[in-house]
Amino acid sequence: MNMTETTKNARDEYALPAEYVLSRDADVAVAAGSDEVHHAGDEPSMTWLLLRELIETVVLSLVIFLLIRQVVQNYRIESHSMEPNFYEGQFILVNKLAYKFGAPQRGDVIVFHNPNNPDEDYIKRVIGLPGDTVEIAGQSVVINGEVMAEPYDMNMLRPDTYFGPLVVSPDHLFVMGDNRPNSKDSRSFGQLSSDLIVGKAWVRVWPITEFGSVEHYQLEPGATAQAAP
Repeated sequence: MNMTETTKNARDEYALPAEYVLSRDADVAVAAGSDEVHHAGDEPSMTWLLLRELIETVVLSLVIFLLIRQVVQNYRIESHSMEPNFYEGQFILVNKLAYKFGAPQRGDVIVFHNPNNPDEDYIKRVIGLPGDTVEIAGQSVVINGEVMAEPYDMNMLRPDTYFGPLVVSPDHLFVMGDNRPNSKDSRSFGQLSSDLIVGKAWVRVWPITEFGSVEHYQLEPGATAQAAP
């Protein structure tokens, strides 16, 4: 009987092809002569992907919030000192960069830390600048010997009121509330140091019926007051 040059074992049909071997880890198949390895458990789970996305969103939102807080801050007015122009319960936004690139002007409405309690913030109007001599005679504010025109609405002082004269020191301001008879301002706590200023009142956001930019004025002694640009 002729025999072929090769023989085949009956069990060979169940043998693995020569190019593959199994590692001891049942989850890993290694191709002989190949560096590629596939791990079934290497793919990130959907839960982890969602969690990572949530964490990234929260962190990004926090960073944006902190950046915005360096520029703008919101306040709820909790006093009557600026009536009739600002009322208790109104919300405003304050521009914290306004005086990083410029100086306060007479007529500006500013927010600042209370000199006697830095944890408490006040809103007032700038009346006197460094070097100004400020006096109050009756219902008029006198700056450097000249009456200053104030076109905004105010609750006026008594006709027999007198204050000063007071010379505003360098790096200080003289501030007053528009509700003159009912305002704790530079007449009571003294001159305001510039380093206590938070920023310039920018936008009134509530109530929605009064939404809009806060109006400031250019006040010059002996001249007609003008709305600031």
